[in-house]
Amino acid sequence: MKFVLLGAGRIGQIHGKNIANHPDCQLLHIVDVYEDAAQKLAQELGAKVSSMEEALNDESVDAVIIASSTDTHADFIEASAKAGKAIFCEKPIDLDSERVAKCLKVVEQYDVPLALGFNRRFDPNFQSLKSQIDEGKIGQTELVVLTSRDPGPPPVDYIKKSGGLFRDMMIHDFDVAVWLLGEVPCEVMAYGSCFVNPAIGKAGDIDTAMVMLKTNSGKIAHINNSRRASYGYDQRIEVHGEKGSLLAQNVPLNTVIYSGENGIVSAKPLDFFLERYATAYQNELNNFINDIQKGHKPSPGGKEGKIALLLADAADQSYRSGQPIAIDI
Repeated sequence: MKFVLLGAGRIGQIHGKNIANHPDCQLLHIVDVYEDAAQKLAQELGAKVSSMEEALNDESVDAVIIASSTDTHADFIEASAKAGKAIFCEKPIDLDSERVAKCLKVVEQYDVPLALGFNRRFDPNFQSLKSQIDEGKIGQTELVVLTSRDPGPPPVDYIKKSGGLFRDMMIHDFDVAVWLLGEVPCEVMAYGSCFVNPAIGKAGDIDTAMVMLKTNSGKIAHINNSRRASYGYDQRIEVHGEKGSLLAQNVPLNTVIYSGENGIVSAKPLDFFLERYATAYQNELNNFINDIQKGHKPSPGGKEGKIALLLADAADQSYRSGQPIAIDI
């Protein structure tokens, strides 16, 4: 498969390198408003720096990877759909749910595949946990607990345009919650605080949050997020069911454990998402390629992206109103 990469920033570099290293892929074009970044990555990966029009008009191109800033995603998805290309887009499609709905109508109109970058579904540990749920190992799922805590907050300038913690950070957890519950929640209750950096609060956002989700069948999920974890990148899942529970722990820097008279000490979790989810990003690309080659509808796709954003919207509304929000998706 031959690819166009839109965006040569941090996420674009991850996807670009994974494409270049894939035996069945070739990266032809890189498009970015920052030409220096595009040129540097293109030189490293053997691609060509192109305009959007030139890249999408190339009939040899099979697929587009959208790794640009969030405010460009919907426009780039629509342009790629009209060009008849398969699309992989980083989350979210947009920060506005109405804009997302309009974008998905264009994708449907031009009948092109669309995958969304919810990479945590492709983490080997989380996939193993999900497989054991599906196999019935713990019986009926009753409780899901998701913990996601970053080592530190992003710059406040980023916070101001991110859409807020629920749409920027917790949106991954909303997607994982739906994936593990096997149902879309019908009610959302959110709490939030600002402990890490007062400037985040002044920017109208929070840096610490807990959200409860409930489904029509009574399943409950608890999500907790923090922009601060002094011990590393904290990513854990627990699923409790009628026959037992499943727990996916953090991935440590190494597996060495010291035991002595003062206690037992192990290494901290990996430092950040680039290291923690490196394999997940590779698996995500492999899954996208496999779906396109076999003519399957990619998953997670536009529908899953829309659901996660609507849950984030409901969480934000609940936090600001102090009331549970009933939703029907």
